[in-house]
Amino acid sequence: MDNITIKGLTFEPYISHEEIAKQTERVAAEVKRDCATESPIFVCVLKGAFMFAADFFRAINMPKSEIAFIRYKSYSGTESTGEMNKILGLNDDIEGREVFIIEDIVDTGLTAHALRSDIEAMNPKSVKMVTLLYKPESLKIGKVPEYVGFEIPPKFIIGYGLDLDEQVRGLRDIYALKKDE
Repeated sequence: MDNITIKGLTFEPYISHEEIAKQTERVAAEVKRDCATESPIFVCVLKGAFMFAADFFRAINMPKSEIAFIRYKSYSGTESTGEMNKILGLNDDIEGREVFIIEDIVDTGLTAHALRSDIEAMNPKSVKMVTLLYKPESLKIGKVPEYVGFEIPPKFIIGYGLDLDEQVRGLRDIYALKKDE
């Protein structure tokens, strides 16, 4: 993996797709082990979590499970705006169901907290958070995710669904902004 430059910023390799695949398999096995039902609903948070959600959903291999999609936005460029915008809501009936929210990253906790609150208001049996990446040093609000692929320091990262102004989501590896940027 080589460094890449996008929008004048240089990013260096951080997590390879092989490492991502290994942790995705581990997290899927943990969720499957802990799941109390054969038919949970997994809620993918668009746009960033789509790659992780697809790989996770295949890895968990639960034929009676369902997947739904929701979209919230709180980032502009490399910074959180501090505001939550719900773009696409959840229309599925989740009352009494076991729900797992699939996130790409839990950073400040703003999006995760808003998601959890909105979903809990729909009276599910339970709500748990599954995230590929978690920045414990950055968490300002909400709970620690129940299932975490990687704990990382507060770096700005791109690739594997994570974007910089809607670009670079399709990179199969994860890259971190070089410190001297």
